Amino acid sequence: MMSARTITLKVNGRMVTRTVEPRKLLVNFIRQDLGLTGTHWGCDTGNCGACTVILNGKAVKSCNLLAVQADGGELLTVEGLAKDGELHPIQQAFWENHGLQCGFCTPGFIMQTYWLLSQNPNPTREDVRKMLAGNICRCTGYQNIIKAVLAAAEKMR
Repeated sequence: MMSARTITLKVNGRMVTRTVEPRKLLVNFIRQDLGLTGTHWGCDTGNCGACTVILNGKAVKSCNLLAVQADGGELLTVEGLAKDGELHPIQQAFWENHGLQCGFCTPGFIMQTYWLLSQNPNPTREDVRKMLAGNICRCTGYQNIIKAVLAAAEKMR
């Protein structure tokens, strides 16, 4: 049996230190230890993208990483986007363009969009389709999600 490890990382702009079991998944650390339940745990295989967060500037699927792998890093979750009670432009664009239905996949799409727009602030429809290919929505036909991403890009330029 491996002993627990203490990890420290910056989460949504705040330093946190916690003791975790070495085998604890990052998604469980985020939800259980930090109480940030906006990151959803969907498939447990990395296929659906509901658990997407930004770790050290990259979009990652938190069900595929251990919490100890984030030690010393910087983590951004969907809760870290809104500021002073105001939705982030990406969140607002998803709301305004009906880029969600049940909402389960939405945090993952929003975080993947955040990363996409940090890489390419002026994406084409095809760029958006390619970059969101690792996220699954079982409710929509994706058209409003793509529309929301393009609207967010316009808001953020």
